[in-house]
Amino acid sequence: MNEFWGLFKEYDVLGAFLVNIQLTFWAAVIATLLGIILIMIRISPISSLRGFAAAYCEFFKNMPLTIIMVFMVLGAFGQLKISFSDTFSINFFWLAIVGLGIYTAAFVCESLRSGINTVPIGQAEASRALGLNFMQSATQIILPQAIRGAVAPLGNTLIALLKNSTVAAAASVATETSSLMSTMIEFHSNQIIGIFLIFAIGYTILIIPIGLITTYLSNRLAVRR
Repeated sequence: MNEFWGLFKEYDVLGAFLVNIQLTFWAAVIATLLGIILIMIRISPISSLRGFAAAYCEFFKNMPLTIIMVFMVLGAFGQLKISFSDTFSINFFWLAIVGLGIYTAAFVCESLRSGINTVPIGQAEASRALGLNFMQSATQIILPQAIRGAVAPLGNTLIALLKNSTVAAAASVATETSSLMSTMIEFHSNQIIGIFLIFAIGYTILIIPIGLITTYLSNRLAVRR
């Protein structure tokens, strides 16, 4: 038991979880902004733009996240020389965030599309009858209702993003949980069950509140028809 508690003194477990929380937060910001842009394009009256948004979503939904992370390091950084900082650790941290963000944006777009499907078509027809253009109709009438109807799938997307943040190890982020877990198991193989429980319980503590809040907001903000 003393050896088990000694792991917390030897390794910065809380710091590793904080890195994953930071990865999740900033990737969620990017994914949300890009997802809103994508859904606006996807419901636009211009067919070529709708096709682009649909292709983006299909491409990233069917692309393994690990491949995207490896590309961010070997392709974006290694070949295209895209850099966010002169410090390697900070640079790889933001490369991982961008990779997570552009990947998750496809799922945010699909979540919002499910919310748009809950908005009666008469809402759009009424907005056009009132003389509103596409942008006004989308931003003032359709999208606000769609977001309220998409709270549950958006919450599930956030939970998936938090779990996917462990793939940042593929982008050379060495201070996040999966990297730390591998290091701990390598040097303390006799404590493998305890190490597994540390991270399993840690993610359970992080994820359950998100699920509870999402359920509450989904019921609270649901559009009553």
